[in-house]
Amino acid sequence: MENGSQDIYGLQESTTLKDYIRLIRANWIPVLVITLAGLLVAIFYAVKATDIYKSTVTLKISRPQGGSVLTSPLLPEFQEWGNDRFIANEIEIMQSFTARQIVASTLIDSFYRDSDKDRYFVLLDYTFLKENPGYSVKTNDALANSLSDVSVDQKRGLDIVEISAQSPSPYEAALIANVYAAQYKKLNLEQNRNQLTLVTEFLDEQRKEKYDELNAAEETLRDFQERGGLIALDERASTLISVLAQFEAQKSATQVDLMASNKVLENLRKELEAQNPRMADYLKSLTSQAYIKAIQDEIAKLEVNKQVVLSQKDGLTLDSPVIKEYDRKINELRKELDKELEVLKAGIFASSPEEVKELTQKIIIEEVRNQSLQTSIKELDKIVQGYEARFMKLPKNAIELARLKRNSEALEKLFLLVEQRYQEALINEQSQPGNVLIIDDARIPTFPAKPNRTLIIIIGLLLGAGLAVGYVFVKNYFDDTVKTPDDIEKRKINVLAWVPSFNGGFGSNDSVEFIVEQRPDSIPSEAFRALRTRIQFSRVNTESLKTILITSSAPQEGKTTIAVNLSGSFAHSKKNVLLIDCDLRKPAVHKLFGKERIPGLIDFLTGNAKFEEVLNRSQVSNLSFITSGTIPPNPAEMLDSQEMRSFLKKLRNEYDLIILDSPPIIAVADSEILTSMVDGTILVVSSESTEIEMMERSVELIKRENTQFLGTVLNNFSYKSGYGSYYKYYYYYSRPESKST
Repeated sequence: MENGSQDIYGLQESTTLKDYIRLIRANWIPVLVITLAGLLVAIFYAVKATDIYKSTVTLKISRPQGGSVLTSPLLPEFQEWGNDRFIANEIEIMQSFTARQIVASTLIDSFYRDSDKDRYFVLLDYTFLKENPGYSVKTNDALANSLSDVSVDQKRGLDIVEISAQSPSPYEAALIANVYAAQYKKLNLEQNRNQLTLVTEFLDEQRKEKYDELNAAEETLRDFQERGGLIALDERASTLISVLAQFEAQKSATQVDLMASNKVLENLRKELEAQNPRMADYLKSLTSQAYIKAIQDEIAKLEVNKQVVLSQKDGLTLDSPVIKEYDRKINELRKELDKELEVLKAGIFASSPEEVKELTQKIIIEEVRNQSLQTSIKELDKIVQGYEARFMKLPKNAIELARLKRNSEALEKLFLLVEQRYQEALINEQSQPGNVLIIDDARIPTFPAKPNRTLIIIIGLLLGAGLAVGYVFVKNYFDDTVKTPDDIEKRKINVLAWVPSFNGGFGSNDSVEFIVEQRPDSIPSEAFRALRTRIQFSRVNTESLKTILITSSAPQEGKTTIAVNLSGSFAHSKKNVLLIDCDLRKPAVHKLFGKERIPGLIDFLTGNAKFEEVLNRSQVSNLSFITSGTIPPNPAEMLDSQEMRSFLKKLRNEYDLIILDSPPIIAVADSEILTSMVDGTILVVSSESTEIEMMERSVELIKRENTQFLGTVLNNFSYKSGYGSYYKYYYYYSRPESKST
């Protein structure tokens, strides 16, 4: 059962859909006006709205391959972890203010190079253009702020990112999207090549430095030979110097590699410290474990010994059994080292956040490489020291020339090694791809993306209708006037009848006022007949109901109309009826019947006129009326006089029914006085005019005098909006019969 209060019959009342429909039908005019207003506003906006074009560029973003910029990855399976988070980080980079500043700078350059300035809107500074003719582009920061409207979205479950730009210009929309994608791709490539660029720049400095040192050493050797010193060494000394220079060059080249590795490590550690300050030192201690270091030392020794064997044994090549044995031992140790590193990385990755895993992997690989280089330098230094001792045993007269040739050859070999390293690093840098691929460039759109004018109009229509219905409900919620008979019965007040609104009324130009006489077959006339019947059956002894007072809560509620037509309805039923205009404040009965107001009731009560002079016959048989007469200065006292009481007592014997039209009961005391003189009182309530509180107060005043309250009459009630079935059935029975019936 629905919630609600109980009505006078003890039934549970509720608000149904039918009630809402009735409410909307009753207010169809404001509903229609507000709905049409919403529709017109939507149409106006749709027509005036600027076309906005949208252009989209599609990118594929892959995770970087490998754990170091100089070596292959040891754990490639980690590349598949956290792709969505990786792409989300890249999207944040794309949407950063720094990235937008780079894009803005490129767009501004494009604007100045373009001869057709009319196809730009987003780039233009309209604040400046209001006071200055021509074209003015936004500042870099202002344009970067405007580019925050560019949308960057990842397609669900894919490594695909779409960059979409919007503009009133289709060309500008495509330009912004393409420039945005191109600049991000360039930025991404620079980030991927960052470590390689660092190494390449360092090796470039080293090769220039070693080239200068080589030139200086060769010049010194040339000067020595020109001064008359020895110009040649024997074969044993030349071989010793060549081998010694080779190992010195390898040692120096390894030192260069170590310096480059130190720079890379320093850069990586700074990045890691920004995310996890303690992780870098922790990694260094892990990679310096005794077992790992022992394996690295053994690999370095075997590598150096392999080089020594190659330098001492004539005819040995890389395919010789001795060299292959060295390679086998080195490979076994490398595999063992890889296993240890994988265990180490797995333990670190298990407790590391996703964003530091890749950086941690790079640092581990570079740490291991750095320690290997340090070990190699130590082993090469031992070899060089051994050859240095043999070098010092050369004849004294050949020492100086040998030293110069040794230095020159060592620098030459070192320069060649550094040059080789530089060329390799340069190739690696240029061949290092980015992880961004532009799949589909933004194209100049041919149709605007918005506004969707049809959708705007539909939304405007729906919004207007919604506002209209909302207005009706809010108005109804705050409207405390009586609207239907149910509103009266809910207050346990009897409803005798409800009279529909009809053309005419006192003070109007329409003559349809006395409707029971002028249109006896109309719906209002039928309502008055129903009222007459219910009044007659309100008493078992109809003889006890001779005088009836008609009043209302406030002016303009139709009490005089009800009084006149009710009198006419009783007259039609063959009753001798007298209507008295007791509204001494604003009398109106005389206007209806086209008579003079004077003489009337007051003139009779004051003795200034005889009964026959104040009594008027109407055009309706059995209906007479008395006008108000001269307006007295004290209406209440006149009505509360003994003369008035005696007059009513006299009339009871002469008429079947006496109906008194009185002023509003709340406005003045006249009606309260008259209620004590009559057999029954009827309160006229005007639909959508009389306030519920006023109605209840009026009923309370009527009942206070211990008089018979017959009930209320709801005036100006719309059958169609409230009681449509009544209207339908009445129309069916009151229309003329067809010939076929």
